[in-house]
Amino acid sequence: MMVRQTGCSAGMGAGWMHRLAVLLVCAVTACAPVYQNHGYAPTDAELAVLVVGVDDRDTVTTAIGRPTALGLLNDVGWYYVQSRWKLIGGRDPVEIDREVVAITFDEGGIVANIERFGLEAGQVVPLSRRVTETNIKGASVLRQLFGNIGRLSADSILQ
Repeated sequence: MMVRQTGCSAGMGAGWMHRLAVLLVCAVTACAPVYQNHGYAPTDAELAVLVVGVDDRDTVTTAIGRPTALGLLNDVGWYYVQSRWKLIGGRDPVEIDREVVAITFDEGGIVANIERFGLEAGQVVPLSRRVTETNIKGASVLRQLFGNIGRLSADSILQ
């Protein structure tokens, strides 16, 4: 003898499957990575308007602006810092890229060097250089800027 289900009890299996499918979709999308960019580093095209040995702090400010709170201003140079972070679900954010543009000035405030630095295998490497000096002034500042990778908390990133 075969009993046929009708009414509410017949739809229970389909409703349960639907809820499970919605739950799975939510779980998968919650694990999708979200990328956030912080800071500002001028592009090569923006830096191309600057002339080493000619431009000064005022013309740099006009062309690309001054470094923000994420950058650094000092008498030796200006450092523009840009970071890219990857966030997945409830995990801690992971910094996946950091770029620093260093513009150094001579004693008279004239641009002496423009360099772009990045990370490769955890080491600071020059990506581009407008003057072929072996090392820029204030290299310890660069080490400090790159040395904070992974030391930031989620609260400081999400502010």
